[in-house]
Amino acid sequence: MEEAKNIVIIGSGAAAYTAAIYAARANLAPLVFGGVSMGGQLMITSDVENFPGFPEGILGPELMERMQKQVQRLGVTIIPEYVSKTDLSRRPFKVETTEGKTALAHALIVATGANAKWLGIESEKRLLGHGVSACATCDGFFFKNKAVVVVGGGDTAMEEANFLTKFASKVTVVHRRDSLRASKIMVERARANPKISFVWDSAVEEVLGDGHVEGALLKNLKTGAKTQLTCDGLFVAIGHQPTTAFLNGQLKLDEHGYIVTDGRARASVPGVFAAGDVMDSRYRQAVTAAGAGCMAALEAERWLADQGRH
Repeated sequence: MEEAKNIVIIGSGAAAYTAAIYAARANLAPLVFGGVSMGGQLMITSDVENFPGFPEGILGPELMERMQKQVQRLGVTIIPEYVSKTDLSRRPFKVETTEGKTALAHALIVATGANAKWLGIESEKRLLGHGVSACATCDGFFFKNKAVVVVGGGDTAMEEANFLTKFASKVTVVHRRDSLRASKIMVERARANPKISFVWDSAVEEVLGDGHVEGALLKNLKTGAKTQLTCDGLFVAIGHQPTTAFLNGQLKLDEHGYIVTDGRARASVPGVFAAGDVMDSRYRQAVTAAGAGCMAALEAERWLADQGRH
């Protein structure tokens, strides 16, 4: 029977790599399953100017490459395979990858992140990082005195729209319905902001521009009429999907699918910890994910010590 690892970490973003750094420095010899496309959401982020220690800013992929090198320098094994299933019903826990590789773990840190929900159109993908974004707090700074579009009608869309008015000259919210799904206070705040206007019953058919966003082609879903809206940026704010399918319902999730923790990174099954965007629907920043990864590793270390394993 294979020997169980002290800690297995699932993920390869800021949370997973930070957890791996702390676990390795505690001599816990963690094993990381990083997936095929390693690096998390920062791999689709161009300029990162809000991560401490980089006064000139840094490209998202470069930041993740540096984190990965730091993890590997500490002797951590990173397996570039996705975890497809887990058995949390007994300890040691068992994880299995899409390639059939298995590992046993006395403690498990889940840091698989959450993916932004996209519109699913070709032009959106082509202009991602060139005016198309799913994170106003990440990219709003780049749209000073420019016109932007926010797609969505929930709390996330209203938060993004209000935040963007700090920089943009004009924010147009495009929503598929004729009323917003957001909470009353968020709606009132957006409606009271003179920089925010609304286009109702409409969907973005195409993001316009060659090399960078120049506008959006809108279709009215009631009349079928199409109009062009000039803008310099387009923010998709229709929600995020946490990556938790491989858990198969074995951990407690909230109503949106995020892992529920106790405030100290501990999930509902003892010995399982969660960090980063898979448990954080509020902040979704690299720096908060890294902090959560640190917390998860420290809590896992303490938990293992309580079990007499360290």
